[in-house]
Amino acid sequence: MMIRNLNDIAGLSVTIMGLGLNGGGLASARFFAEHGAKEVIVTDMKTEEELAPSVAELRHYPNVRFALGGHNIEDFRTADMVIKNPGVKSEGNQYLAAAHCIETDISIFLQLSSAPVLAVTGSKGKSSTVSALYYGLQQCGIPAFLGGNITVSPLTFLTETNSDTPVVLELSSWQLGDLAHCPQLKPKIAIITHIMPDHQNWYGSMERYVADKKIIYRNQDKTDYTVCNYDDGWGKTFAQETAGQVFWYSAHPLPTHLVGAWIAPDGSAWMRLTPGDDRLLLPPRIAVPGAALKQNVMAASLALALYGVNPEKIPAVMQNYGGIPHRLEFFYETDQFKFYNDSAATIPEAAAAAVNAFEKPIILITGGTDKKLDFTALAPELKKAKALFLLAGTGTDKLIPLLQAQHTPYFGPFQDLSTLLEAVHRECEHTPQSNNTVPQNSHTTTQEIVVFSPGATSFGMFKNEFDRGLRFKEAVRQYWSNI
Repeated sequence: MMIRNLNDIAGLSVTIMGLGLNGGGLASARFFAEHGAKEVIVTDMKTEEELAPSVAELRHYPNVRFALGGHNIEDFRTADMVIKNPGVKSEGNQYLAAAHCIETDISIFLQLSSAPVLAVTGSKGKSSTVSALYYGLQQCGIPAFLGGNITVSPLTFLTETNSDTPVVLELSSWQLGDLAHCPQLKPKIAIITHIMPDHQNWYGSMERYVADKKIIYRNQDKTDYTVCNYDDGWGKTFAQETAGQVFWYSAHPLPTHLVGAWIAPDGSAWMRLTPGDDRLLLPPRIAVPGAALKQNVMAASLALALYGVNPEKIPAVMQNYGGIPHRLEFFYETDQFKFYNDSAATIPEAAAAAVNAFEKPIILITGGTDKKLDFTALAPELKKAKALFLLAGTGTDKLIPLLQAQHTPYFGPFQDLSTLLEAVHRECEHTPQSNNTVPQNSHTTTQEIVVFSPGATSFGMFKNEFDRGLRFKEAVRQYWSNI
């Protein structure tokens, strides 16, 4: 069912499948309620008590009806349209099988908005890249919007968009899978960050996982741009398949015949939009720490240039991008410690990147719930940590034998954050400072660097990675304010 304008919503019966607490279902319900839907049925397997904050936001709409604590198949069979949460699996789902029309908040937005879309997908680095791109557009005086998997539904700003307001969308594999039959998904610029094994408990194979990632460029043509990771084997596949103009980004200088962006030996980033015309993109030192974040900022900076931003402005603007919550987020310090929250690190490779993001050994807090991922590559990187503290979970259970086999010492696993932080304080309070000489720059500190980078999911102990990060920050502030 195609919605061509807001008037088409009037009189519809719409079922919202998955209210949740992170905004997508709530935004969809509010959107349809406010634009004249006859009935908006909000259904979720969670109870009203579990969803209390979201329920409270919708109580005053007379056309909203709640069906919580389980689904009723009639709510799907009789609805004109079902708005599906991306975290709901379609395969084998009896409720979705009964629906006449299935859409998502993203697909509805794409049907109704004329805004140019700058889209980002990948395994890690999506949120940092979209955030940096959005920051750059705003700082360069271009009105823009940011939404998608970064927890802001684009329906919240739909009516403010037009053909001159670029919309930056972070798109997960699940969201892209739901857009497989949406011809309106045609990004002016599509960035695909590094591909790593992820969500294998959902997909069962890398091929199925990557197939959903490929949807991002399915409808592009030669007027569009596809930005691929040159250091990633999958990047070569994407470049061969897309009909868009291919630009690359790499941690190393690109071959002279290729266009894109790269990191030079001195740490600066350079850009080549046409062969033979190399320009500075980023200075050697930028606000965010680590090679991985620098590459994300570089990819975003390249996209700014492709969108038409004056290349001369980009280095000065983008060197000041400060990052986003839950991605190597510096949030608290004492005389002895500096704390970073990297709770969005939900795969082992992301935790490994955190270990290597700083110019001196860190105190690392890692571990969590397993989602059928391989921790083999992470274990050797953990040797580099000055001290290692483990949070309990099934993923940690897989990691511990690897640590024992390579004789890497660790503390824990701990069942709660307060006990873990007490252990960090106790074990590190009298630890001698490192005598290593490091370059004097904005990331150098005599304080110990404590990084919370789980490298796993959060189910059981926390609601999700955002709840995990917020509770870690709260626990740190509470513990150190009381000593």
